[in-house]
Amino acid sequence: MALASVDVDRLLQETLRTMDVAGWVPPCNAYDDEHGYHIEVALPGMDRQDISIVFEDGVLTVKGGRKERSSHNGRRYVVHEIGWGDFSRSFRLPTYGDPEKLSASLNDGMLVLHVPKREEAKPRRIEIS
Repeated sequence: MALASVDVDRLLQETLRTMDVAGWVPPCNAYDDEHGYHIEVALPGMDRQDISIVFEDGVLTVKGGRKERSSHNGRRYVVHEIGWGDFSRSFRLPTYGDPEKLSASLNDGMLVLHVPKREEAKPRRIEIS
């Protein structure tokens, strides 16, 4: 009996998750609109002091770490999906972004980063004379 590609993907994901080679990777959304570039990083249970944001050479990097609970109190997990350890996510920002005006907020476990567009990159309406 052959495994479906979804089953193979799931098996691979589970194997990599249990190996915990690279820590964990928080899920992200990244999009742009007329105002700028936006990144949302899901970091439930993390505090501001556990997160580092660095912009260098056009790349925005979010790093941090979550400690594993030291006591499992005899638990035998059936599902253990909440990652722990260090993480790092990097995003190459478009040249129209203005990193000098980058802002970040953390609310309810969602880190939201905003890089506004440079004024010269914003669309402008040209009047016909």
